[in-house]
Amino acid sequence: MSNLAARNGLNGQTLRRQYKEKISGYRSWDQLDHAEEYILFPENLGADMSLDETCLSNGDVYTILTNKTAHGRKGALAAMVRGVATDAVSAVLKKIPLRKRLEVKTVTTDLSSAMMLTVRNVFPAASLVNDRFHVQQLISEAVDQLRIRHRWEVLDAENKSIKEHREKRKTAKTKEEREQIGQWEPQRMENGETLPQIMARSRHIILKHKTKWNGQQKSRAKILFSKFPDLEKAYGLFLKLVDIFNR
Repeated sequence: MSNLAARNGLNGQTLRRQYKEKISGYRSWDQLDHAEEYILFPENLGADMSLDETCLSNGDVYTILTNKTAHGRKGALAAMVRGVATDAVSAVLKKIPLRKRLEVKTVTTDLSSAMMLTVRNVFPAASLVNDRFHVQQLISEAVDQLRIRHRWEVLDAENKSIKEHREKRKTAKTKEEREQIGQWEPQRMENGETLPQIMARSRHIILKHKTKWNGQQKSRAKILFSKFPDLEKAYGLFLKLVDIFNR
């Protein structure tokens, strides 16, 4: 708006105010009295819809209903409702005539039970679809939780080794014995890293497809999976799911 005003020799603040108060028709908008709570555009309903939540800059959470065929362009927004509570959101969406709601055939949403219940309440003829992103994210998080569990096991084992080494040096009777025992050194794998380092640095490995690994990540994964076969199995299941989605 400021650039437009500058190109036409106008005051930017004045143009913004005039646009809001006069040009846009904002003050005479038929949804102005409830716009902070919800807005509805029933004409934008279609066969394939998407229900999601978003957090605005002021921290308020809104439920967004969009038409997937519009691909985010004009005509995409069908409803925007403050909050995510099923009862409140459903009550607003049911203001749309049932005839229009029955035209909806699919609604894509995340794995939120509240979102899925809203779909069942509002769109009785629609099939519920969980989007790929959230399903894939759920599986990848489960694989990463397994990595984290094994990482703590590795750290516990290392701490135990350090403690035993200290006790061994403490019980040494002579200086020569202590020198022979030496300082504690972590075991290094064939790639030069310690196992705790590999565990910490493997997060980005198991969250991406193996075809995208670089040489360093491949060698790290080889060590990781040789030490923890269950993690390799879990990662393999994750890959199968990704490959199904990619077909």
